[in-house]
Amino acid sequence: MDFFQQRGYASINPRWPGESETVQATRENPDAMANFGVSAITDVYIKEIQKLNEPPIVIGHSFGGLIAQIILSRGLAVAGVAIDPAPMKGVWQLQLSVLKASLPILGNPFNITKAKSLTFDQFKYAFANRLDEKEAKELYDQATIPSPARPLFQEGFATFVGNETEVETDNIKRGPLLITGSEKDNIAPPIFGKASAGKYNKEVVTEFKLFSNRGHSLASDHGWKEIAEYVLVWLKKNGF
Repeated sequence: MDFFQQRGYASINPRWPGESETVQATRENPDAMANFGVSAITDVYIKEIQKLNEPPIVIGHSFGGLIAQIILSRGLAVAGVAIDPAPMKGVWQLQLSVLKASLPILGNPFNITKAKSLTFDQFKYAFANRLDEKEAKELYDQATIPSPARPLFQEGFATFVGNETEVETDNIKRGPLLITGSEKDNIAPPIFGKASAGKYNKEVVTEFKLFSNRGHSLASDHGWKEIAEYVLVWLKKNGF
């Protein structure tokens, strides 16, 4: 946020429903975040957008990347950036690493109504597999919070039931979209981003960028600035 603020972009980052003001407070009250699905979380951001004087650029990572695409596809934003996004409905490509990273949540169907935290080892595999032990532990201790499990279930079964992860890819009035993928991402591998990009109508700018040798933590680890600088150049190239 500071990076873009310093370059002339007013930046806001509304919290997910139920999220407290601090990491520690959120950890102490995980039930407050429980049982929110993709639509409920998306609605929170739509309400925030409706308070603005003009449509924003939306940037999101992981499930935030999916939500950014949903918002953009509905014409509520002028541009969107989806960083290693969770797959939309219709993207079915699956890798063993995704199953392994998701199993701590999806392995128990009763988790669907809960907010769950990963252990450090689970976090290291799913998010921080390209970081050394020290940085992975620092990121885990400083930033991880319990998250609602329902979106992961909605994503996992989207091929068979439900439309909460559906994106209006045929909307030719939407703004330009950048989707990224990380070569070593275990939980949202680049095949998700490539497949998502391929579903969009070709009349509107949709670009896919692969970052080599990066994992799912690319937007928050020591190399975050590479991602931010690429996004900045892409935005300016597209007139923003």
